[in-house]
Amino acid sequence: MTTVAPTTATRPPAAPARPRRVLDWRLRFAALSLIWGFSFLLIKVGTDGYAPFQVTLGRLVFGTAVLAAAMAVKRERLPRGARTWGHLTVAALLLNALPFSLFAYAELTIPSTLAGICNATSPLWGMALSLVALSEDRPTRVRVAGLGLGFLGVLTVLGAWQGFDGLDARGTALALLASLSYPIGWIYVRRTLAGTGSSALSLTGAQLLVATVQLAVVTPLFAGFPSRFPLAPLLAVAALGALGTGLAVLIQYGLVTEVGPTTAQMVTYFIPVIATAAGVVLLGESLSWSTPVGAVIVLAGAALTQVRRKA
Repeated sequence: MTTVAPTTATRPPAAPARPRRVLDWRLRFAALSLIWGFSFLLIKVGTDGYAPFQVTLGRLVFGTAVLAAAMAVKRERLPRGARTWGHLTVAALLLNALPFSLFAYAELTIPSTLAGICNATSPLWGMALSLVALSEDRPTRVRVAGLGLGFLGVLTVLGAWQGFDGLDARGTALALLASLSYPIGWIYVRRTLAGTGSSALSLTGAQLLVATVQLAVVTPLFAGFPSRFPLAPLLAVAALGALGTGLAVLIQYGLVTEVGPTTAQMVTYFIPVIATAAGVVLLGESLSWSTPVGAVIVLAGAALTQVRRKA
């Protein structure tokens, strides 16, 4: 989902020779865009039958199962060291348990299209935070302009000139907080888990495992256990976890290794487009002119924030 949604803990080490892939990276890039774009629709369908915490727990269970299978095939081991696991606990909260839950709660009251667009603000939050938290990230006029343009796009999506009329403030705020949680988590991971010696797959698998434990503790306290298991929402949760969390992370892991993080993160700009199309066509969600126009402005601003000063 996210941004590069969702959740590689560290950049995979460069290999001297890249293995030949069965599928061209462009096809895998397109698949990742579709998977993450449809994730917001799946969340909406899942919350039609289950409580938000139940949706998030199911998502993490299925996602962790996929990562565990991948680790078993590649004979990867979980990281070692109490310090590493302590940092993974914080990363799991910021990158998985918290934003996944916030998006699920947000979609109780806002359309999946708006949630997908809110998700696209993560690069904007990330750029703003990096100026404070990462001393090596120096601002440029272009990036600052992108930040301002992006948040102008957010105001356009929300219809600020109409006084936010008809907007569910609570749901929108939760979706924006979820988007803010991702860059906070990335900055934390960059400061604490880089150079641990463990592979990205191992760290990410462990991170999802910890997030699953976190939700397994929280869910019974706030949502209890489902009294019934409606099929369509259950299938949505299973797809959200196995595809939108597990398989998506594996695809992203391969893309970062093959074409680099800069190209891989371009998936961010396709997610809100796909989320909006899915919500309108498949869920019948309404769409005013300000939503796509604002989304384009948000994406343009986010793209500008990623422009780096030439060496």
